Amino acid sequence: MNDAATKGAALVLLGAGGHARSLLGLLTARGLCAAGCIAPTAPAEVWPKDCPWLGDDAALDALDSDRVALVNGVGSVGSTALRRKVFDAARARGFTFPAVVHPSVIRAEDVTLADGAQVLAGAILQAGVTVGENALLNTGCIVDHECQIGAHAHLAPGVTLSGGVTIGSSVHVGTSAVVIQGICIGNGAIVGAGAVVTKDVAPGVTVVGNPARPLDRALQKRVISR
Repeated sequence: MNDAATKGAALVLLGAGGHARSLLGLLTARGLCAAGCIAPTAPAEVWPKDCPWLGDDAALDALDSDRVALVNGVGSVGSTALRRKVFDAARARGFTFPAVVHPSVIRAEDVTLADGAQVLAGAILQAGVTVGENALLNTGCIVDHECQIGAHAHLAPGVTLSGGVTIGSSVHVGTSAVVIQGICIGNGAIVGAGAVVTKDVAPGVTVVGNPARPLDRALQKRVISR
């Protein structure tokens, strides 16, 4: 975690769903706790009682951006738009988002994490990897040498990137997908779960299968990529 960004600041989660619960586990593993969460409605009964609901989005008005840092608990299924919207809106109000990394993560010394980047349990980040702001590397991702991951991108659980892969901004790579070395995936593209990407993917295109091929536009809205 970027300790400079959180020194003396309380942590508040934005969101109270499944991804937010994973982040609570990450914070606990780091010996930290969240002062509460902000979500449109009160969390379900399974939500930990030691992280109280502070209210809906209007609750941000009561927080001092100089004393509170935020953790983006909004995940993504296919589209990363909502996660990005939440991040951008809070940043515009002066709030900071520290990078958060589970202690089980293996990462090279020269890995670079931008503000708000999140790396969950069991991930591996090799030499020269860069991760953009608000990007999410989910459980068990393997990111090999010199990969570049753009802002607001989401690598779902079990994704493997071979060396020198470039992931554009707001890209979603589905569960257990594999991207071979040197591939570039354009901004806003979606890679379906389990896909094996052997060719560059143009911006905004959805690819599925092994080897991955563009999905017919008429079917793109029906794809669920986890």
